[in-house]
Amino acid sequence: MSAAAVSAWGVTALWILFGLPALAGIALCVTGRRANLVAVPVSLGTAGLTVASAFVVASVRPSVEVPFVAGATFGLAVDGLSALIVPTVAVITLMVLVFAAAEGTESPARFHGLMLIFAAAVAVTATATTTPALLFAWEIMGAISYALIGFRWREDNRVGAGLTAFITTRFGDLGLYLAAGAAVAGGAGLGLADLAAAPSPWRHIIAAGILMAAFGKAAQLPFSFWLSRAMEGPSPVSALLHSAAMVAMGGYLLLRLAPLLEATGWAATTTAWVGALTALLLGAVAIAQQDLKQLLAASTAAQLGFVVLAAGVGSVAGGTAHLIAHASTKALLFLAVGAWLAALGTKQLPALQGAARRWPLIGVTFAVGTLSLAGIAPLALWATKDQLLAGALETSTVLYVVGLAAAALAAAYAGKALIIVWRHPLTNAEDEYDTEQRGTRHIGVWERVPLIVLAAGAALLGVLALPPVGGWVRGVLGAESDPRPGALELVGSAMLALLVLGLVAWKRMPRPVWAANWLGLERMTRVVVVDPVLLVSQRLARFDDAVLDRGIHTAARTAVRGASRLGWFDDHGLDAAVTAAARGGIVTGSAAARADTDGVDAAVEAIADTARRFGVIARRPQTGQLHQYYAQITVALTVAVILLLVLLLPVMR
Repeated sequence: MSAAAVSAWGVTALWILFGLPALAGIALCVTGRRANLVAVPVSLGTAGLTVASAFVVASVRPSVEVPFVAGATFGLAVDGLSALIVPTVAVITLMVLVFAAAEGTESPARFHGLMLIFAAAVAVTATATTTPALLFAWEIMGAISYALIGFRWREDNRVGAGLTAFITTRFGDLGLYLAAGAAVAGGAGLGLADLAAAPSPWRHIIAAGILMAAFGKAAQLPFSFWLSRAMEGPSPVSALLHSAAMVAMGGYLLLRLAPLLEATGWAATTTAWVGALTALLLGAVAIAQQDLKQLLAASTAAQLGFVVLAAGVGSVAGGTAHLIAHASTKALLFLAVGAWLAALGTKQLPALQGAARRWPLIGVTFAVGTLSLAGIAPLALWATKDQLLAGALETSTVLYVVGLAAAALAAAYAGKALIIVWRHPLTNAEDEYDTEQRGTRHIGVWERVPLIVLAAGAALLGVLALPPVGGWVRGVLGAESDPRPGALELVGSAMLALLVLGLVAWKRMPRPVWAANWLGLERMTRVVVVDPVLLVSQRLARFDDAVLDRGIHTAARTAVRGASRLGWFDDHGLDAAVTAAARGGIVTGSAAARADTDGVDAAVEAIADTARRFGVIARRPQTGQLHQYYAQITVALTVAVILLLVLLLPVMR
């Protein structure tokens, strides 16, 4: 095959990578209940083709750029970094959808449709080369995450959790707009690769905006608490959003823009310390949790803290390897908890005592995931963590010590979860079940298959940080000069993890009560962010009622009065004139009546009928459901992109 044919095939695969799941997801959402029977095969077939496309683009590395908005293009490309991340996201998406299909869900068309749209947005985020493309995907990713977290929309607490998560991350997303505006004002252009070359002071404003957006998505301090609320979503949603998708994209963005952070100086230092402190403090939060999903949520923020730390110290290879290994590990753990929740009706750690013994395969895969999370050699997160900590050691000894302490806490919270689920069950265990939902007491075969695949990743992906594969990864990323851990560091961290794990098994771990409520971050953020936003929304609603609605009602009443006067004129003025004309012999009486009925009256009735029809159509999309408004926006944007491609493809050829 010629180079041109390979390139064309790569570009096609790139469009399929995000276009196919976007179109399939929109079709499922729009069709609704009528598509429930075909939702699963459509979803799994689409996800399977997306995986194939992901590996094609990773090998061919295509790029495409089309006009999007004035002065900027919609740019997508696969480079070394995205070539490693895109297949990871695609495979984990497929595994999560297989699990969700086996477990079953209400409204399968809506669920699988939203998941596919979300996966498409993540694919665009990972391959975006221009700020407009990144913003486009970033917005859709955030909006769909709200719909997925609040998927069971009849339950107010779940919708409220989605709203809190959405508003909090949305506040951080404003930084991306700030960065885009500063890039334009500074003349740097809207290419992501060009941001580091922006002149001062615009470069510093761009960096500040990027940090704000990335910290929000990656649940770093002070935004971390939204992950706690996001646990109200279905378990497959947690497994995707908080392993390889939205939360991971915050860390991914910082890895991609590491040259920008380094160019400013202060941004790299800030990034490194925010990541290290998040890993440390959220590790303490994880230890304090009694709800297993909450423990994993805090662990997600802590582990992404390591990725953020890596971006700050310039260890792109270590951060990328850790991001990939963590994605497989955390997806595995969330799905295992989801299986137990569906079977036993609870995710509280005391009630899950002995759950691993009841379903040994689930227990073994969960053990692989938790031991990897703990940093036990030779499992995945042991080596990847040490590689990025080598970069921290080269930057600052204090930073390295904080990171090592965070690693010890990871061993503690992972060990806590592992030991509890493998203990002998309580004699009154049945009394603790079905407290959160009705359990089925059954875990099917196809719910177990994804766990086996993901457990293999949690066990083996550490090779990304070890020779010889580690050298290949550094070459792919162009990071040959990244620091590498020595034998002493590797052995020392493995011994530390074993020591902490042994202490947790030997003696009951103290529970840091001060960290149980996620450091009070939600209360603080509610005061600083959520309440002001809701207050402004309420004021705007009052303005809408008092000014806009009143104006519309006034206009309607004026129209009614005008119509009444016209009616009176028709009855008393036109009718009198027609009668006079008939009497004068100008027209016959029957012709005058027909002119009045078929002319004026028919025209008025036609206008009124048309207005009523448009009124009915205009009311249909006004449901009051925020996620439906976002779905409408997504459909409109997708149609716009399709039209754009249809118009531009002949030009591109």
